[in-house]
Amino acid sequence: MKIDVLVAEIGSTTTIVSAFNGMGTNNPVFIGQGFAPTSIAQNDVRIGLNAAIDNLRSNLRDSCGGLGSNFSSVGNLEYTRMLATSSAAGGLRMTVHGLVYDMTVRAGQEAALGAGANIHMVTAGILREEDLAKIEKIAPNLILLAGGTDYGERETALKNAELLCASDSKAPVLYCGNVQNHDAVRNFFEKAERKLYITQNVYPRLDELNVEPVRELIQKAFEEHITEAPGMAQVREMVNGKIMPTPGAVMECARLMHREMGDVIVVDVGGATTDIHSVTEGSEEYRRIQTSPQPLAKRTVEGDLGVYVSAKHLCEMVGYDVLAKEIGFDATEITYQPIPETPAQLALTTALTRHAATLAIKRHAGRLRYTFGPGGRHTWADGRDLTKIKWLVATGGALTRLPDRAVIMETLRDLNTDSMMLYPRPGELHLLEDRQYIMASLGVLSSEFPEEAAILMKLNH
Repeated sequence: MKIDVLVAEIGSTTTIVSAFNGMGTNNPVFIGQGFAPTSIAQNDVRIGLNAAIDNLRSNLRDSCGGLGSNFSSVGNLEYTRMLATSSAAGGLRMTVHGLVYDMTVRAGQEAALGAGANIHMVTAGILREEDLAKIEKIAPNLILLAGGTDYGERETALKNAELLCASDSKAPVLYCGNVQNHDAVRNFFEKAERKLYITQNVYPRLDELNVEPVRELIQKAFEEHITEAPGMAQVREMVNGKIMPTPGAVMECARLMHREMGDVIVVDVGGATTDIHSVTEGSEEYRRIQTSPQPLAKRTVEGDLGVYVSAKHLCEMVGYDVLAKEIGFDATEITYQPIPETPAQLALTTALTRHAATLAIKRHAGRLRYTFGPGGRHTWADGRDLTKIKWLVATGGALTRLPDRAVIMETLRDLNTDSMMLYPRPGELHLLEDRQYIMASLGVLSSEFPEEAAILMKLNH
C-alpha cells in the first residue's frame, strides 16, 4: 500500500494519522485516517504513531494510488513523506517578557499565540527573583524576550537578558526587542553558553506590530527542540518532514483560507479550552478609529471555556438555573464525559459548546465604544475588527461531531444583535465545517505542498 504523504497529529491523548495522495498533481486526495492513543507515557511517541498507522491501514481500501521508489515503510504501508503536528507533552510552552504590558508584552503574546504556543507566564519590566523561580518551575520550551522600540529604551531588555543567562532555566531564548541590543544580548548568551535566537523587533515603533518574523522563528525553534520533550526523542526516526505545534498548524490553514477565499474566523471548542483564529485586515472605516494595532492573523485561547476539563467552571459561569431551562435537566446531577453517552450528557455538552464558542468569539472580537467630551460624542473601535470576515469555520470534535452543530453555528453567525460588536451583521457570514477534521494536517501540508493543500482545503469544506 503506497501513500504520498502521511500527516501525524500527535495530541495529548490521541494520535491521528491522515493520508494524502496525488501530491505534485492537480488532483490531490485525502484517502483516510487512523487513530491510536498517544504513547508519551510510554516514553516513545513511535508506539502510538505505529498503532495509528496500523489503524489507518485497516481502514483504507486496497487501492490507494501509486508513488515513486523513494519511500519509508511501516509493515506493508509505504509513504514518501511524513509531516507532523504536536500538542503532546504540554505542546509549545512559552513565557513572554517585555517592557510595557500593553505594548511589547502584548506584541510578544500575539506572536507566540499565532505560532501555536501555550503561554504560561507574562511579565512587564525587570524580572524579579520570584519571576525567575517561576520560569524555572514552568520549564518552558522557549522564552520570548522583548522590550523597547527600535532605538528607544534599552536597559530593561538588557537587564532581563543578563538575569536569564544567570538563572537556572536552560530554555532557549528568543530575543525580539530593541535592535540596538543585538550585540550585547548575543555576548551575554555566548558567555553563558545558552541557546539564543535573534530576530526583528516585535514592536519596532509605537503602535506597530511586527509579529510575522517572530512567529516564523518560534515555529523553527519548536521544530528544532521538540525532540527534547518527554517521549518525543525518537520522532525523527519516522517523521521526515516539518513538525509544527498543532494550534500553529490550524492557524496556517486559516491563513491559507484567507489567501484563497477571503477573511476567515475559525472556532475550535475543546475539552479544556476554546481557540479562536481569525485572519483579517479589518475595514478601513474602523482602522482609522482603532485604539490599538492588530495583527493580520490573531489567535486567542480561552482557558476557562472547555466542555470537559473546564465544564464545571463553565457551568458555574453560565448558571445552573439557565442551563436547566435550556436542556431540561439538572446539570449538577450530570457526569461530565469527554464523549457524551446519555441524552442528558449530550444535551449538556451541546449547551456548553454553544456558550463556550459564544463567549470566546465575544472576547476575541472588538466593540464600538463611545466617549463624550467638549466636542460631543466620539466613536472608537476597541479591539479586533472582524467586520470584513466572510467565513465562519467550525473545527474540533464538538463543533464537527455534535448532532446540533448546525444550530450552534447559526447562533455564532448571528451574535452581533446590537450592532456594537466589530463582527458581521446577523445572516452575513457563510458557515463552513472541517468535515474530515484535517485543518491542522492541511496547515502543515501547506508548508511543502501549498497548491495541493489549497485544493484539499476547498474540498474539505
